[in-house]
Amino acid sequence: MSDYDFDRVNVLLAEDSPFIRSLLVNSLKVLGVGNVFAVEHGGDAIHFLQRVKNEPMKIGVQQIDLIISNWDMHPIDGMMFLRWVRRHKDSPDRFTPFVMITSYTEPERVLQAREMGVTEMLAKPFTINGIGEKLMSIIERPRQFVHTKDYFGPDRRRMKGDVPGGVERRVLKDKSEGVEIIRG
Repeated sequence: MSDYDFDRVNVLLAEDSPFIRSLLVNSLKVLGVGNVFAVEHGGDAIHFLQRVKNEPMKIGVQQIDLIISNWDMHPIDGMMFLRWVRRHKDSPDRFTPFVMITSYTEPERVLQAREMGVTEMLAKPFTINGIGEKLMSIIERPRQFVHTKDYFGPDRRRMKGDVPGGVERRVLKDKSEGVEIIRG
């Protein structure tokens, strides 16, 4: 991790717990992240992104490079915030990497976040090394974005190479009708 310079990275952090928010801000600062903008919930995060889009000079930042959000917040939770980032017409950048923090690590919940277009999941309790690994993963292994009638987000297929078992189970492929791959 010491090979990376995160000094020019701008992170938006949405976390309702003051203790966890402070822990995450300090962890990101230890990793060398230059600017961390912390808000209390998804609604505040949406408002902040709109201000960055409309008043960048007032806010002091022209774009957010990474979003880290807790899943379970009130009144706007992480999933609603993620949906807004990926699908809303007023979203300033639908391609922004989105890391969801959650203690709900059941496969159904992970699948739900994946279907909504999350980039990475970070399970609680987390470590500073875990946060750093997610940052490096986003930098070292960026994924194409896929736009279909039902999905917009990073390509969910992480494995490259031969299809396991030699049987292609995916209905849609990159060249299938209705599939649009957007390189971000």
